[in-house]
Amino acid sequence: MDKFHYEANGYNRSEVNAFIERVIRETEGIINKCQEQKDEIKGLKDKLESYKILEDSINKSIVNAEKTSDNIKRLAREEANVIVSDAKNNASRIVNDALIRSERIEQQADVLERNIKIFKRRWKCYRHRHWSRFSRDTSQNIKWKFECNFGRFFK
Repeated sequence: MDKFHYEANGYNRSEVNAFIERVIRETEGIINKCQEQKDEIKGLKDKLESYKILEDSINKSIVNAEKTSDNIKRLAREEANVIVSDAKNNASRIVNDALIRSERIEQQADVLERNIKIFKRRWKCYRHRHWSRFSRDTSQNIKWKFECNFGRFFK
């Protein structure tokens, strides 16, 4: 703190006035600085508020994105289950069709096998009849004749 010199009527007026002006300037500087800081604080509060709004918006977007992601995953799982179920049904149908076709083929093979046996027996009989006309009746010929006439009952 400054000390003032004494004069006849008290302190030196010019020193006191200079001191008062310095105090006024410093006070005005402090007031201006406070006002600048208040303005800066207000600007920062406004920015903070806009950032809070932005943060809320981003959080809502994240929540919506998570819900959408969960829905997409759920739908994908459901579609995958449908595809797997359809594939199983198609596989079962294909296997059943294959079994039915194989049974038909087996039946056809059995019929062909029987027809071949019948054809062979008839061929033997035919061959024997036409070729044995000129040969004599032997026990072999009698056996052939029996097979041709009654073989179908024993086979």
